[in-house]
Amino acid sequence: MTGDIASLSFEDALSELERIVKSLEGGQLRLEDAIASYERGAALRAHCENKLREAEARVQAIVQRADGSLDTRTLD
Repeated sequence: MTGDIASLSFEDALSELERIVKSLEGGQLRLEDAIASYERGAALRAHCENKLREAEARVQAIVQRADGSLDTRTLD
């Protein structure tokens, strides 16, 4: 898959990253292709980490009220 990484969902980015890792582990890529794949893989990893941080912040924003109901709070 090619294109703008920023537009990928976490799942799509992770799937592409897994494909890249498998191809690199296979050792059948030409050096230039392996380098390009590694660079894209590093960018995909960073994107996935950012998506996970965003999700974690959203989960942490859910707070439990005294009566047991859940609420959300704004992230500052």
